Amino acid sequence: MKVPSTRTQEEMYKEAKSSYFDLPALDVSTAFPQATPASDFPTCASDYYQLDDLLTPEEKAIRMKVRECMEKEVAPIMTKYWEKAEFPFEVIPKLGALHISGGTIKGYGCPGLSITGSAVALAEIARVDASCSTFILVHSSLAMLTIALCGSEIQKQKYLPYLAELSTVACWGLTEPDYGSDASALRTTARKVEGGWILDGQKRWIGNSTFADMLVIFARNTATNQINGFIVKKDAPGLQATKIENKIGLRMVQNGDILLKNVFVPDEDRLPGVNSFQDTSKVLAVSRVMVSWQPIGIAMGVYDMCHRYLKERKQFGAPLAAFQINQQKLVQMLGNIQAMLLVGWRLCKLYESGKMTPGQASLGKSWISFRARETVSLGRELLGGNGILADFLVAKAFCDLEPIYTYEGTYDINTLVTGREITGLPSFKPATLRPKSRL
Repeated sequence: MKVPSTRTQEEMYKEAKSSYFDLPALDVSTAFPQATPASDFPTCASDYYQLDDLLTPEEKAIRMKVRECMEKEVAPIMTKYWEKAEFPFEVIPKLGALHISGGTIKGYGCPGLSITGSAVALAEIARVDASCSTFILVHSSLAMLTIALCGSEIQKQKYLPYLAELSTVACWGLTEPDYGSDASALRTTARKVEGGWILDGQKRWIGNSTFADMLVIFARNTATNQINGFIVKKDAPGLQATKIENKIGLRMVQNGDILLKNVFVPDEDRLPGVNSFQDTSKVLAVSRVMVSWQPIGIAMGVYDMCHRYLKERKQFGAPLAAFQINQQKLVQMLGNIQAMLLVGWRLCKLYESGKMTPGQASLGKSWISFRARETVSLGRELLGGNGILADFLVAKAFCDLEPIYTYEGTYDINTLVTGREITGLPSFKPATLRPKSRL
């Protein structure tokens, strides 16, 4: 009589598995030797109109210094970390050595760059890896700039030098689970007590928050109903930051959910220059210019990768670059990048001259990210099957661009900011929610 097996199907499958199932994947250079992966980053081929001539010698030097670092130090490891959704902490000292953190801030150990130089540096980081550029954007153009513009002299001297060298990392907490585009309606509260403030509330999507040494947090003053700003230390009792999992883009960025439960912040860490939501606009004006350059950098990297790939990869006995439809797509990508660069450069010049308006900043961010989305999509088409592999950059950039298209104001919200400016008519709220006219 045959005795029934007590083993489960899973156990029998494991026993029957051949050893080759457990072998590691082939290195992409071995598996696909016809094209070079992005770990060996391509040379820059996207400055067709020689727009580099618009930069000062100092700005050109910054560009080349950042480009060399990113291609040498980050390109070889970025795919591994992106796949694991982990941040490459090993690159923080290397980014700190570039002396670009703090951007346009003068003094306190900060570089005092032109906004164009700072933007170009961010684009060069994004050209190789968008997640690293977001790390710098949050740390430098949001958290550090808030302290520089809204902090006391003592706070600037205390915090900015360490933030500038990246020995201390910061994050910036404005967005909440219920308030994204409608950020001014935030619910996190700040209650005055003897010697300081008690913060209660929740923040979401806060980049760097799971490992930041300090958090710039915005909360509503319970006495005045106005928005105030605070510096919260990572070890503050009642503070909790947990990683948001399962993202499809900017996977290396550690976005977090922040819970503040009865968190005490001493008076010395209240930012005296933040007394209403309008005070955040001073920071957001600069950061919106900077974030406009992230899609520029991403599109440049994708073009550079496609340009090399199409000349290396052969089908039907010829390089893919020899086919008319591929050349048409490549030229369309190149044209987009020239226009994006010009808009980004002009936006910097408007800001430097004090002429930039909120609508101009919003149009720059929305239009550039829209064109970058088109450019990266074309690149994904050009790479065919390899267009879904992070090893060849384009798939990674395709996914990374999606959150950038949304943050710092979605495409739609930024469009409405510009629309309000050019028509004089706000259209953010549905007509049924607006106060009724007395006329």
